Amino acid sequence: MNKWKVAFCALAGAIIVLITTIIILATSPADEVPIPPVTNAEGSVLLVETTTKDFEKLALKYLKEALNTETLPIAIAMKDQIQIFSEVIAFGVVVPIQIDFEPIVNEEGNLHLKYSKIYVGKLDIKPSMVLNLLDETIDFPKWILIRPNEEEIFVDLSQLTVAEGSKVRAREIDLRNDRIVLEVIVPNK
Repeated sequence: MNKWKVAFCALAGAIIVLITTIIILATSPADEVPIPPVTNAEGSVLLVETTTKDFEKLALKYLKEALNTETLPIAIAMKDQIQIFSEVIAFGVVVPIQIDFEPIVNEEGNLHLKYSKIYVGKLDIKPSMVLNLLDETIDFPKWILIRPNEEEIFVDLSQLTVAEGSKVRAREIDLRNDRIVLEVIVPNK
Protein backbone atom coordinates (compact mmCIF):
# COMPACT_ATOMS: atom_id res chain seq x y z
CA MET A 1 0.00 0.00 0.00
CA ASN A 2 1.22 3.47 -0.85
CA LYS A 3 2.58 5.42 2.15
CA TRP A 4 0.52 8.51 1.11
CA LYS A 5 -2.68 6.45 1.22
CA VAL A 6 -1.79 5.22 4.72
CA ALA A 7 -0.98 8.76 5.88
CA PHE A 8 -4.24 10.08 4.40
CA CYS A 9 -6.30 7.34 6.05
CA ALA A 10 -4.58 7.97 9.42
CA LEU A 11 -5.21 11.73 9.18
CA ALA A 12 -8.84 11.26 8.13
CA GLY A 13 -9.36 8.79 11.00
CA ALA A 14 -7.83 11.23 13.52
CA ILE A 15 -10.10 14.04 12.31
CA ILE A 16 -13.19 11.82 12.54
CA VAL A 17 -12.24 10.74 16.09
CA LEU A 18 -11.64 14.39 17.10
CA ILE A 19 -14.98 15.60 15.70
CA THR A 20 -16.84 12.64 17.27
CA THR A 21 -15.23 13.38 20.66
CA ILE A 22 -16.19 17.07 20.47
CA ILE A 23 -19.80 16.20 19.54
CA ILE A 24 -20.08 13.64 22.37
CA LEU A 25 -18.68 16.09 24.95
CA ALA A 26 -20.88 18.95 23.71
CA THR A 27 -24.08 16.91 23.78
CA SER A 28 -23.52 15.07 27.06
CA PRO A 29 -25.67 16.40 29.92
CA ALA A 30 -24.02 18.63 32.50
CA ASP A 31 -24.05 17.95 36.21
CA GLU A 32 -26.89 19.55 38.13
CA VAL A 33 -25.84 22.63 40.06
CA PRO A 34 -27.69 22.94 43.39
CA ILE A 35 -28.90 26.30 44.67
CA PRO A 36 -27.11 27.23 47.91
CA PRO A 37 -29.15 27.58 51.13
CA VAL A 38 -30.40 31.01 52.11
CA THR A 39 -28.76 32.93 54.93
CA ASN A 40 -30.93 35.50 56.66
CA ALA A 41 -29.40 38.95 56.78
CA GLU A 42 -30.30 41.25 59.64
CA GLY A 43 -30.18 45.00 59.36
CA SER A 44 -32.01 48.03 58.08
CA VAL A 45 -33.73 47.65 54.74
CA LEU A 46 -33.66 50.39 52.11
CA LEU A 47 -35.80 50.14 48.99
CA VAL A 48 -34.10 51.30 45.81
CA GLU A 49 -35.97 51.73 42.54
CA THR A 50 -33.92 51.94 39.36
CA THR A 51 -34.22 51.70 35.59
CA THR A 52 -33.04 48.87 33.35
CA LYS A 53 -30.17 51.00 31.99
CA ASP A 54 -28.87 51.83 35.46
CA PHE A 55 -29.27 48.22 36.60
CA GLU A 56 -27.42 47.06 33.47
CA LYS A 57 -24.50 49.40 34.31
CA LEU A 58 -24.48 48.17 37.93
CA ALA A 59 -24.50 44.52 36.85
CA LEU A 60 -21.60 45.09 34.45
CA LYS A 61 -19.63 46.94 37.16
CA TYR A 62 -19.97 44.14 39.71
CA LEU A 63 -19.31 41.46 37.10
CA LYS A 64 -16.17 43.27 35.92
CA GLU A 65 -14.94 43.55 39.53
CA ALA A 66 -15.72 39.91 40.26
CA LEU A 67 -13.96 38.67 37.12
CA ASN A 68 -11.07 41.08 37.81
CA THR A 69 -10.75 42.11 34.18
CA GLU A 70 -10.86 45.26 32.08
CA THR A 71 -12.81 43.69 29.23
CA LEU A 72 -15.69 41.34 29.88
CA PRO A 73 -16.06 38.10 27.89
CA ILE A 74 -19.80 38.81 27.77
CA ALA A 75 -22.06 41.80 27.17
CA ILE A 76 -25.45 42.37 28.79
CA ALA A 77 -28.44 44.29 27.47
CA MET A 78 -31.81 44.74 29.14
CA LYS A 79 -34.80 45.33 26.95
CA ASP A 80 -37.98 43.25 27.21
CA GLN A 81 -35.69 40.45 28.37
CA ILE A 82 -32.14 40.17 29.66
CA GLN A 83 -29.84 39.44 26.75
CA ILE A 84 -26.34 38.03 27.12
CA PHE A 85 -23.92 38.24 24.20
CA SER A 86 -20.63 36.38 23.81
CA GLU A 87 -18.44 34.68 21.23
CA VAL A 88 -17.05 31.18 20.87
CA ILE A 89 -14.21 30.15 18.62
CA ALA A 90 -15.01 26.85 16.91
CA PHE A 91 -12.59 25.38 14.37
CA GLY A 92 -10.91 28.78 14.00
CA VAL A 93 -14.19 30.60 13.29
CA VAL A 94 -15.67 33.17 15.67
CA VAL A 95 -19.32 32.28 16.32
CA PRO A 96 -21.53 34.95 17.95
CA ILE A 97 -23.88 33.84 20.74
CA GLN A 98 -26.96 35.60 22.05
CA ILE A 99 -29.08 34.15 24.84
CA ASP A 100 -32.32 35.82 25.95
CA PHE A 101 -33.54 35.27 29.50
CA GLU A 102 -36.72 36.03 31.40
CA PRO A 103 -35.81 37.21 34.93
CA ILE A 104 -37.73 35.64 37.81
CA VAL A 105 -37.31 36.84 41.40
CA ASN A 106 -37.61 34.07 44.01
CA GLU A 107 -38.80 34.46 47.63
CA GLU A 108 -35.24 34.99 48.89
CA GLY A 109 -34.67 37.92 46.51
CA ASN A 110 -32.35 36.06 44.17
CA LEU A 111 -32.71 35.91 40.39
CA HIS A 112 -33.44 32.99 38.12
CA LEU A 113 -32.65 33.95 34.54
CA LYS A 114 -34.77 31.45 32.61
CA TYR A 115 -33.76 30.74 29.02
CA SER A 116 -36.26 31.93 26.41
CA LYS A 117 -34.34 32.21 23.10
CA ILE A 118 -30.89 31.39 21.82
CA TYR A 119 -28.97 32.43 18.73
CA VAL A 120 -25.67 30.73 17.86
CA GLY A 121 -24.81 32.08 14.45
CA LYS A 122 -27.32 30.32 12.23
CA LEU A 123 -27.07 27.02 14.10
CA ASP A 124 -29.88 25.38 16.04
CA ILE A 125 -28.19 24.27 19.26
CA LYS A 126 -29.74 23.15 22.55
CA PRO A 127 -29.58 25.85 25.25
CA SER A 128 -28.08 23.42 27.76
CA MET A 129 -25.09 22.91 25.45
CA VAL A 130 -24.46 26.66 25.10
CA LEU A 131 -24.88 27.28 28.84
CA ASN A 132 -22.49 24.42 29.57
CA LEU A 133 -19.99 25.91 27.13
CA LEU A 134 -20.31 29.36 28.78
CA ASP A 135 -19.78 27.78 32.20
CA GLU A 136 -16.63 25.99 31.02
CA THR A 137 -15.09 28.95 29.18
CA ILE A 138 -15.82 31.82 31.61
CA ASP A 139 -14.77 31.71 35.25
CA PHE A 140 -17.92 33.30 36.72
CA PRO A 141 -17.90 34.56 40.32
CA LYS A 142 -19.39 32.29 43.00
CA TRP A 143 -22.64 34.31 43.08
CA ILE A 144 -23.43 33.38 39.45
CA LEU A 145 -24.35 29.73 38.92
CA ILE A 146 -24.81 28.41 35.39
CA ARG A 147 -27.40 25.61 35.52
CA PRO A 148 -27.43 23.97 32.04
CA ASN A 149 -29.89 21.19 32.92
CA GLU A 150 -32.43 23.74 34.22
CA GLU A 151 -31.66 26.04 31.24
CA GLU A 152 -31.08 28.97 33.57
CA ILE A 153 -28.52 31.20 35.21
CA PHE A 154 -29.00 31.61 38.96
CA VAL A 155 -27.79 34.94 40.35
CA ASP A 156 -27.35 34.52 44.10
CA LEU A 157 -27.61 38.11 45.26
CA SER A 158 -27.24 36.97 48.89
CA GLN A 159 -23.58 36.16 48.08
CA LEU A 160 -22.96 39.63 46.62
CA THR A 161 -21.58 42.13 49.12
CA VAL A 162 -21.86 45.82 48.35
CA ALA A 163 -20.62 48.87 50.30
CA GLU A 164 -19.40 48.04 53.82
CA GLY A 165 -21.03 44.63 54.20
CA SER A 166 -24.46 45.58 52.85
CA LYS A 167 -26.41 42.94 50.97
CA VAL A 168 -28.85 43.20 48.07
CA ARG A 169 -32.11 41.40 47.36
CA ALA A 170 -34.31 41.79 44.32
CA ARG A 171 -37.91 42.58 45.06
CA GLU A 172 -39.34 43.21 41.58
CA ILE A 173 -37.99 43.18 38.04
CA ASP A 174 -40.39 44.54 35.44
CA LEU A 175 -38.34 45.06 32.28
CA ARG A 176 -41.32 45.95 30.09
CA ASN A 177 -42.19 48.91 32.35
CA ASP A 178 -38.50 49.82 32.97
CA ARG A 179 -38.85 49.28 36.74
CA ILE A 180 -36.51 47.38 39.03
CA VAL A 181 -36.95 47.44 42.81
CA LEU A 182 -34.12 46.23 45.05
CA GLU A 183 -33.73 45.93 48.82
CA VAL A 184 -30.40 46.99 50.26
CA ILE A 185 -29.84 45.50 53.71
CA VAL A 186 -27.45 47.62 55.75
CA PRO A 187 -26.03 45.86 58.83
CA ASN A 188 -26.98 47.47 62.16
CA LYS A 189 -23.55 46.80 63.67
